[in-house]
Amino acid sequence: MGGDDPHIHVEEKVVHGDAVARNLMAATFGLVGNLPSAVTTGCGVRVPYAMTSPRPDRVTCLACREHAHHTHLRFAEEVERLSRMPGSAISPEQGRLAADWHRDAARAFSDTDADEEGEGEG
Repeated sequence: MGGDDPHIHVEEKVVHGDAVARNLMAATFGLVGNLPSAVTTGCGVRVPYAMTSPRPDRVTCLACREHAHHTHLRFAEEVERLSRMPGSAISPEQGRLAADWHRDAARAFSDTDADEEGEGEG
């Protein structure tokens, strides 16, 4: 892909953010791993990591927004289902709270009003 794509994308693995894991490792152990310079996005293109964001209000690629919306919904269902299984590491209540968070994230990615609200700020 050329360097003329003006859109902000979301990583293909939107719910498994490498930056979050990197920050946790840095805070816990003082270890800092390198993030990739380019990543595959929800719409299937490779872009520089700097052209991605996990925040719904920043993502301008509509295909990536749709990908993130569906990914968060699927993950919410999976977390809720797994939390109800015997021997689960998290309780059904914790699973419900995590699922609710991911459903809210999915809703934010499907909300096109967020783009319009952000345009007037500066």
